[in-house]
Amino acid sequence: MSIIAEVKCARCDRKYSGVRSRCPYCGARRIGRGKYSEENDDSKGKMLVGILILAVLVVAVVVLLVMTDKPEDSSLAAGSETGEQASDMPGSGLSGEDDIITMPGTSMDDPSTPPPNSETPPETTTVEVQSVIITYANVKKTDFTEHIGIKVPLKAKVEPPGIEVDIEWTSSNTDIFEVVPKDVNGNAADVIGKAKGDATLTVRAGDVEATCIVRIIP
Repeated sequence: MSIIAEVKCARCDRKYSGVRSRCPYCGARRIGRGKYSEENDDSKGKMLVGILILAVLVVAVVVLLVMTDKPEDSSLAAGSETGEQASDMPGSGLSGEDDIITMPGTSMDDPSTPPPNSETPPETTTVEVQSVIITYANVKKTDFTEHIGIKVPLKAKVEPPGIEVDIEWTSSNTDIFEVVPKDVNGNAADVIGKAKGDATLTVRAGDVEATCIVRIIP
């Protein structure tokens, strides 16, 4: 038994040693087992072209993998990109120009415009006097009678309570009676009869006033 296998020529159908590339009988080229090609067959050229194309594809794949897996340059490049991006941001100070950010609704040239996020002081609401009455011993008085020389202590009650306002007491005829305020704000006053007769006592708080008829008898 031969160690080297034999092949069968596809043209003349004869067997010959497998180490041969051509049939020793008819000269046909062996391709594989029992295949042949003519003298003018360009199989070698096609094979070389195929190998060349395969090699180019392999090189292209290797280059692509290398470029994909290649890490970015050192932190210097990253810092450079970061610096370029930061220089484009307004107010960063890296672009070499002064960038001014103007908030909507404000003007940098108007000193009366408050800065952003500044606290605006609350507006103070002025409470107006609604009414005022004259009282004696916490009883409302619209008229009263008293003797000459007697001192009558009266008070002015203002609504709403607790409002701070200056109160003014006046007498329509100081010859009949006079009014003496008892405190700075005029919340209380004394009426002193001086002569027989009738006169009007007026109490004024802001834009509101109240009157009382005072009758002085001997």
